[in-house]
Amino acid sequence: MLRKIIKIDEEKCNGCSLCAKACHEGAIEMINGKARLTREDYCDGLGDCLPACPTGAISFEEREAPAYNEEAVLKAKAEKAKKPLPCGCPGTNAKAIKREPAPVKATSVQSQLSQWPCQIKLVPINAPYFENANLLIAADCTAFAYGNFHQDFIRNHITLIGCPKLDEGDYADKLTEIIRNNNIRSVKVVRMEVPCCGGIENAVKKALMASSKFIPWQVVTITTDGKIIE
Repeated sequence: MLRKIIKIDEEKCNGCSLCAKACHEGAIEMINGKARLTREDYCDGLGDCLPACPTGAISFEEREAPAYNEEAVLKAKAEKAKKPLPCGCPGTNAKAIKREPAPVKATSVQSQLSQWPCQIKLVPINAPYFENANLLIAADCTAFAYGNFHQDFIRNHITLIGCPKLDEGDYADKLTEIIRNNNIRSVKVVRMEVPCCGGIENAVKKALMASSKFIPWQVVTITTDGKIIE
């Protein structure tokens, strides 16, 4: 099938292995001191490895390649987790979340959302609420994983949400136009720790560069059990 996939320029590769570590799917391996895409069907095309590469050896290309095989990736991860560590201890790579829900007293929490719509695909490029806005660009799941999301993130921000795994296309072009055509004061990206969320972070990075504006920005990563990775 014709799809977007990464391309590694071995001449630019310095063998640092950062891309292999950033690739949560295990598609990249170090061979003879160079990074190589060894499993095309493990590459989801979201590019977590791109910002990790210090030499710019990794880029996207659109070509014939096997479809991304999520089932095979999960199976490979499970097998890896079973392997004992060098010290002889059981593997601990796999993380299972199992906990009983704690009793919670119902309280009324005021929404901090200040504009509508909030989906990246639906918001206009120009809107009055973008003037002097602190922009929050968040992955859909973050608000469900992090309990105090409205108070800690949405408050005093204009909120845009999306999921690069579910939405077709790249957010970068629209985000570029929003940043370029409005007076944005700052950008905060909130993503989950899962690999597919790298797509929303990369889209924001591309949009900031393409807009030719210098805007303070930061990335906050939420774990699947609702904690902030420091």
